[in-house]
Amino acid sequence: MFYLIIICTTILLIIKSKKNLHMLQQNLYNENNRYIKWNLKNINQFINLEIINIVIAIIGFLVVYDLRLYNFICQIVICLIYFVAIYISYSNQKKEQVKKPLIYTKRIKRLIFTIMILYLIPIIILLVYKLSTRYYWLLVLIYIVATYLNALVIYIANIINKPIEKLVYLYYRKKALTKLKNMNDLKVVGITGSYGKTSCKNILGDILNIKYNALPTPKNLNTNYGLMMTINNKMDKFTEIFIAEMGAYVRGEIKQLCDLVKPQYGILTRIGTAHLESFGSEDNIIKAKFELIEALPDNGLAVLNMDDYKQVNYTLKNNCRKIWIGIDNAEADLRAQSIKCSDKGTSFKLQLKNDKKTYKFETKLLGKHNVYNILSAIALGLEFGVDIGDLQTAVQSIRPIEHRLELKKLGSFYMIDDAYNSNPVGAQNAIEVLQMMPGIKIVVTPGMIELGEREYECNEKFGEQIAGVSDYVVLIGEEKTKPIRQGLKKSNFNFDNVVIYNDVREAYKFINSIKSSNDKEVYALFENDLPDTYNEK
Repeated sequence: MFYLIIICTTILLIIKSKKNLHMLQQNLYNENNRYIKWNLKNINQFINLEIINIVIAIIGFLVVYDLRLYNFICQIVICLIYFVAIYISYSNQKKEQVKKPLIYTKRIKRLIFTIMILYLIPIIILLVYKLSTRYYWLLVLIYIVATYLNALVIYIANIINKPIEKLVYLYYRKKALTKLKNMNDLKVVGITGSYGKTSCKNILGDILNIKYNALPTPKNLNTNYGLMMTINNKMDKFTEIFIAEMGAYVRGEIKQLCDLVKPQYGILTRIGTAHLESFGSEDNIIKAKFELIEALPDNGLAVLNMDDYKQVNYTLKNNCRKIWIGIDNAEADLRAQSIKCSDKGTSFKLQLKNDKKTYKFETKLLGKHNVYNILSAIALGLEFGVDIGDLQTAVQSIRPIEHRLELKKLGSFYMIDDAYNSNPVGAQNAIEVLQMMPGIKIVVTPGMIELGEREYECNEKFGEQIAGVSDYVVLIGEEKTKPIRQGLKKSNFNFDNVVIYNDVREAYKFINSIKSSNDKEVYALFENDLPDTYNEK
């Protein structure tokens, strides 16, 4: 019976470890205490059947051991509770929608090894010291408690592994620095901002690749590790321009990235309230984003947005050259005019400062906000000697960017996929794009996150914006979407056309049911797709 308890404990431990390792990975290995905060927000996960097992095991250790029948009953009860706990845990994990599964990186494998050592220590002590049978109950108690506190054990393992991870980091950093040092003619472009970074990076890559061999960081790899992986694994002697997307959660992180790649060119997209919770204030966000521009050499070039008052009003601490792009501000060096948006794409006329002639550009990308990204890319394209004709051709052939207002036919309806990390300005842009579409309009969203004290206010306003455009609303998550419902209510939206699910997959069934009862085309905007750490059970 003792061995059966150990086997049950081990099975439950594997199930819980997979879940907690997944959350640790998604919370950036507890960077800025994200993993701790996640566990505190989900404290209800610790109220479960295992508490009963802990109580029974304590009693079993304390009672007189001559009562063999009593001890046997305790073990039977513990096994039964474990069977139920295993079934519930396994069923919950199987039903749970996982958007980004646990990736078994080398770091995760090192963590698993450390966790195994931690859990084997009590057994090793028991075998080495040949302790009496009485202490077998103590071992049961230790394992039940350690399984219950698996999230804490994984946190401890992460701390133990920190020196190893630091050495690994230093090894790959040195390797990346050596590679960069040997590429004397390499031009490095840094791109940052509260939103639009990945879109701008991909657009710039497509434009520059018409003349150069440009290497943008893949997907959203915008951290130290992401840049080092790209340099070490993707960069070769033929790379002429390295385009480094730079993300941050706190001040100082972008400066670290600049210390690594030493950009000579920088693009600052727009500054907003994304990740306000981790930055602490809007002032910190502004200073963090300008770390890229202030890291540029005096002969470097910054591309800034003249329609962003936060950029215009900032006092730079270096003397690099500046090119201003804009739409609303007539003083911009590159300005887009006569912008026309439709469900087919966007067109505009480019006006260069001190040039009376205008140049027409067309793109498959949706929305006015993408014009800003294209303007930034054109600015650097001109700086790198790409002529206007080639720029027009390149802009026309820009590929739609995955999960960023990507229009695609999905079964019986059109999906506007804007799933990647929504923010107030991005959400408003997406609603404007949806408004252009003919037919029935649906918004599918869990709302916006990491906006600190402004989160409720921003989501409520988002609800008001949705109400002015959408025919139906699908909300993902009962708790997180309360402020959106409040915004819909303030705008007198018809709540018969609002549905709430905890799993986004249910939304597809609902949209197909709307399509099957209408002759009109259906356009569904999927705005934001929260990480698995925000799943509502």
